[in-house]
Amino acid sequence: MKRTILFLSFLLVATCCCSGVFAQQRRLHTDGPRVAYDLSVHWAFIKDPKDTGKMPGTFAGWTDVKIPHTWNAYDVMDDKPGYYRGAGWYKLDLAMQRDWKDKHLFLCFDGANQEAEVYVNGKKAGTHIGGYSRFVIPISSYLKFNKGKSINQIAVKINNRFNESIAPLTADFTFFGGMYRSVQLLVADPVHFDGTKYGADGVYISTPKVSAKEAEISVKGTIKNETKLSKLITIVTQVYSPSGEKLNTTSTKAVIPVGDLFSFNQELPKLADPELWSPDKPALYRVITQIADGETGVVIDQLTNRIGLRWFRFDANEGFFLNGKHLKLMGASRHQDYAGMGNAVPASLQIRDLELLKSFGGNFLRVAHYPQDPAILAACDRLGILASVEIPVVNEITETEAFYQNCKTMQEEMIWQNYNHPSIIVWGYMNEVLLKMHFKDDKPRQDQYITHVAELARALESLTRAADPSRYTMIANHGDFNLYTRAGLTKIPMLLGWNLYQGWYGGTLADFGKNLDNMHKQQPDKPFIVSEYGADADPRIHSFKTERFDKSVEYAVEYHQVYLNDILKRPFVAGGAAWNLSDFNSESRAESMPHINNKGLLTLDRRPKNTYYLYQATLLDRPYVQIGLDGQELVGTASKGDENGSQQIQVFSNLPELELFLNAVSQGKKTVTDHMASWNVPFVDGANRLGVVGIANGQKVGDTTTVHVKLQPYELSSSVLPFREIAISSGDPRYVRDNKRVVWFPDQPYRSGSYGFVGGTPFKMKDSNRQKFGTDKDILGTYNDPIYQTQDVGLESYKLDVPDGSYLLTLHFAELLGEASNSSLPYNLDANVRKEVKESRVFDVFMNGEPLLKNVDLSKKPGNARPLVKDFKLKVKKGAGIELTFKAITGSPVLNGIQLKKIN
Repeated sequence: MKRTILFLSFLLVATCCCSGVFAQQRRLHTDGPRVAYDLSVHWAFIKDPKDTGKMPGTFAGWTDVKIPHTWNAYDVMDDKPGYYRGAGWYKLDLAMQRDWKDKHLFLCFDGANQEAEVYVNGKKAGTHIGGYSRFVIPISSYLKFNKGKSINQIAVKINNRFNESIAPLTADFTFFGGMYRSVQLLVADPVHFDGTKYGADGVYISTPKVSAKEAEISVKGTIKNETKLSKLITIVTQVYSPSGEKLNTTSTKAVIPVGDLFSFNQELPKLADPELWSPDKPALYRVITQIADGETGVVIDQLTNRIGLRWFRFDANEGFFLNGKHLKLMGASRHQDYAGMGNAVPASLQIRDLELLKSFGGNFLRVAHYPQDPAILAACDRLGILASVEIPVVNEITETEAFYQNCKTMQEEMIWQNYNHPSIIVWGYMNEVLLKMHFKDDKPRQDQYITHVAELARALESLTRAADPSRYTMIANHGDFNLYTRAGLTKIPMLLGWNLYQGWYGGTLADFGKNLDNMHKQQPDKPFIVSEYGADADPRIHSFKTERFDKSVEYAVEYHQVYLNDILKRPFVAGGAAWNLSDFNSESRAESMPHINNKGLLTLDRRPKNTYYLYQATLLDRPYVQIGLDGQELVGTASKGDENGSQQIQVFSNLPELELFLNAVSQGKKTVTDHMASWNVPFVDGANRLGVVGIANGQKVGDTTTVHVKLQPYELSSSVLPFREIAISSGDPRYVRDNKRVVWFPDQPYRSGSYGFVGGTPFKMKDSNRQKFGTDKDILGTYNDPIYQTQDVGLESYKLDVPDGSYLLTLHFAELLGEASNSSLPYNLDANVRKEVKESRVFDVFMNGEPLLKNVDLSKKPGNARPLVKDFKLKVKKGAGIELTFKAITGSPVLNGIQLKKIN
């Protein structure tokens, strides 16, 4: 690739030599004399798998990229285990403006995962460790200012390799590599606010005392004098009301010696009758802090912050209080990645996530498991969403001083970079840290490891309370209450988070409320929130005979109904954060949608699931009615001798009673229970108009939609409703939609006149107490894993009593045994590594007595956990229908799916 040159000026016109076009660069913002420029375009990128320590010197292999950028947007979704974890280089050529020679310039990185080295003109200007915090690199001393155009090369090496000294070590999310958040060039005066040590701005605002009658505001910060003379300055702070009225001004004079880092404190005049910040009314005051030349009065640096005036507390028995009023904290946790983008997500989409949380009635965000884009907390401030933030100490630690020190630095960065946000009420620093336990075969050594975990927790607790005594501290633990109590981790933080999954990874839904009561009874003096809870909800899977771990949206709705009710009715539970706001990438996961954790209330591309509608119906304070359909396509089976076919429809509402209409005909009224009502609706084949109505305050409130239904005839040879096509997922009690939007029917025992299996049993994993059918193995080479993860085993035949005619028959197979499963991931809380028995199976398939497939050996072709698809054109004559018979040669015959389509 040819070199890319960026000419920065106050108009910021850039020339890209690679394409010969002109592009306008964006000035991000001006805060007084301080100017930040967006450095998002005209970067070149190359991977460095050998990690030679030197930037590749040739043009070959470099590609044009825009920031934010990750090199893992796609390899985390392929069938090859693992993803690129190594070094990558970014480079950008800048042309300096002459009058910047007397300024001080900084490169500001909002996030780069996870080790960064920054070079300017070939010299190392700075480094940073940790993938989730902002860092600022001073670059003035490395720049060239020649006559004419001074070209300066910026090179950034990023590495997302495993490093035992850097958290997180392991986790149920993907460690995307790259310069995945925005990068800015900051141009400031030599005398400026300084926060380079922790990547902060350098001005920190607190509200020591707030009440309904008055509020105190304190401002502290650091100023750096990088001139060659001592400098007389005036520090001026102005406070503006939420409506923009100037309320007061405070000034402080100081002399800063050459090269000195000066700290200051200002106590501002008390504000009478403050407008309080809350989720209902997130009133934000504007605080402008300036450095003025002490002799001329000219402002030489300025920072603007928006703050909220509020007070809060947690109580072990009564929960959370904001501004003296009880408030149940209800919301979700959030991961930062997005479909097709990895973690390189523009700020607009990140802000949209917060709008979606607010739209379901949420007032709380757990920023998990790491600090996220600065736009997130700014949106929380503006929208009125309370937040907790944490560093990525997840699953386990390394017992080294380097690991401890990096954790402490991450905690400091998190606190000081986000200190001024009124939305933050909790600083966290560990998540399920005893989940991946070390030294399982050495009890004394394991006890020593647990002691070291507790020592790190106490160090982070002490650091946090010293830095910010105004907020609470939290550790989020998985559900092993006794383990965390024995380790002493339940005594260290001010607030406990419990990640609870009764009814999912283990136990039953009925266990959840009992568990809450028991934990409170055993530790009555410690406030807590349910910091995680959730169940997979694959939007392609539906079931009206739900069971744990079936991955259906319907089971997830039942799960969240129980959890919402039990959290809301217990005052001592301060709140709950659903896991998760949206689906997110976890490269090491298999399950029904490989590489995706499906517990989100929204899909990875932020489409609502029925669970999202349940939260709206539960938490919104306005009348709400929503028909819960994932897409507008359904299938069903017609009633005997009828053209209508019954299918269940769920409606979510906060009204007491609803009436459903199908094509303008009432289907009756239903009482809303746990914010949901359901009907078995007699749809007709084709388009159906649905409407639902309730009464709120004497007014009708409702929802309407058109549903397209494909009905199977009760008798496949029926003349009332002619047979057209069917897809059947063998060994599966669920409805499954594939990537071509074909909906696969549940399997069934053979019924005369219809379809079904004869003999055999549904496949079930051995040594698993999670799933009652199917496997969670990744089926390679298909997007439709659920179709191949279930099968009938040892069946004698499969019958379809279709009328005479020409058909396209498609048979689907996959070998689910014979290859050891992946090691159990730590989030599978009940699982052990499964040792699968290798089973040799070879079989023949016949159709109406004629050979169809001979010597099928799935382990050889296509190989284990790979789909085999076979198409056949055939004719049915003399009312014989279709009977597939299976003859075992070795082992047991299997069948994963059948499609049959009538053709002309």
